[in-house]
Amino acid sequence: MGYFLVDCFAPFLVIGLRSLTRITTSHPELKLLLALAGAFTFVLSALKLPSVTGSSSHPTGTGLGTVLFGPWIMTILGGLVLLFQALLLAHGGLTTLGANIFSMAIVGPFVAYFTYRLLLPTGRSRLAIFSAAALGNWLTYVTTSVQLALAFPAASGGFMASLLKFAGIFALTQVPLAIIEGLLTVLVWNWLRSYGQPELNTLRLLRQET
Repeated sequence: MGYFLVDCFAPFLVIGLRSLTRITTSHPELKLLLALAGAFTFVLSALKLPSVTGSSSHPTGTGLGTVLFGPWIMTILGGLVLLFQALLLAHGGLTTLGANIFSMAIVGPFVAYFTYRLLLPTGRSRLAIFSAAALGNWLTYVTTSVQLALAFPAASGGFMASLLKFAGIFALTQVPLAIIEGLLTVLVWNWLRSYGQPELNTLRLLRQET
């Protein structure tokens, strides 16, 4: 399944690289903000925290980059983060890289993006950012539960029995982490509004152009 999902990542990789190349070429002043989004994802997703079930979970950190640059570029940043963690920290591993990229670097950012776009017209930008980061985090682990259920169906009950088991471990215990990530993302956003306003203005102009 991992190698199949790597193949599925290819279209996202092509579009994401085009978007990343275009934005860094036309607006090189945004490179620092891109690095910040990548570092935020790397640090948060590297925090392995024990859960009450005896397993471990971690934040994903993809919501911030998605709000700033959109899901396509965040797919590239998230994929690079997972690759570096697999090579340098033995976090996740290369054999599960495809599944991890699909859940954290594709599903998470796209869920965060559509959540943000849905709530932004309400005028509550902080609520939109919080919801995008929190829901993107949680749906990442719901996707992981589905992947594990497909890979390890229960001897009795098959896929559904296995899904209930893994969702009970990951999806439920991820709720408080998703809330914490949402709050932290809002705090970083507030900081950016205070100290990174020129870059944010450039991003607003880019969105208007596209």
